[in-house]
Amino acid sequence: MKRLDSKLARIRSGQYKRTDFIIADAKDGDMGPSLTSSGPHRQPDGTWTRYRSRPEFLDQIAAIVQQDIVDIMLVSASNLELLNEREVFHNSAVKPAIRANDTTDIWRCRGAVYHNSPSRPFRSANLSHVMYGAAEPTPDKGIVGTDLGLYSITFNNDIEADVRSLEHFSAFRADAVAHGFKYFLEIFNPNVDTGIDPKLVPHYVNDVILRCLAGVTKAERPQFLKIAYNGPKALEELASFDPSLVVGVLGGGAGTTRDCFELIHQAERYGARVALFGRKINLAENPLTMVSFMRQVADGSIAPAEAVKAYHGELQKQKIKPARSLDEDLAITEAPLKAG
Repeated sequence: MKRLDSKLARIRSGQYKRTDFIIADAKDGDMGPSLTSSGPHRQPDGTWTRYRSRPEFLDQIAAIVQQDIVDIMLVSASNLELLNEREVFHNSAVKPAIRANDTTDIWRCRGAVYHNSPSRPFRSANLSHVMYGAAEPTPDKGIVGTDLGLYSITFNNDIEADVRSLEHFSAFRADAVAHGFKYFLEIFNPNVDTGIDPKLVPHYVNDVILRCLAGVTKAERPQFLKIAYNGPKALEELASFDPSLVVGVLGGGAGTTRDCFELIHQAERYGARVALFGRKINLAENPLTMVSFMRQVADGSIAPAEAVKAYHGELQKQKIKPARSLDEDLAITEAPLKAG
């Protein structure tokens, strides 16, 4: 059993402890921004002249899996294939997951404007290939890839776009059930102007999440949610509404180190049981050290501000130049976190 399964079981049974808080590393950016998502190839003095190559990026993923702190490693189907060839997840407690769809609002390639239009559904990954490495399911041979993925929807208060997204979601659920594939559901905030008062958008998002799942029975429901942290009020409203629905937050932009630790702290406090981080790990001066302190903050063994100081202390020991001064890195810069 992967660590994720035992944690979800305790959360659902009401036996949650802070050590059960789930941390995921989102290394699936090659399906969105593409090349730049691998992150800068950073030198100890903080300088960089290029982005990591794909092999270097895969090495970084392998190192984090080997560290054995994160509970989920989210990657693209093609990168999972290469990681499995290297047996990165062999005998590991870390659960691999793939991005099961790649809607147009994440296509943030250099010079592209796709994200300026309402999100359109699109799915690259083939579930049979992801699970069995073959065009047709071969359950008798066992799963060679993974049986877990992320499915994403962005609602924009646009009837044509949103109905299209829901129709594709329905087709995905049927495909997932047929294959025995599990998923977690990502709902982004709107990616275009919706005409909704900005103060109401977090509650609009809560409503459309619950509305789109109201007709979905247990056999097709997500393992958990992945949503933007829109502040304590909105998160607490959603997390307290339905005990059977496990709520998780996404990491958002790079931010400061305090933003990262504060997000874990506040999310857990207001009812989230999962946090999925992409840039906050990938762009860290030392991703492995960052992950270590994220786990400590989630467990409640260190406060966010103290974790920032300790992180800077570790960077100093490792002779790595921080991207920001300690004072700058102690600042909370993201608006929803300031409300907490």
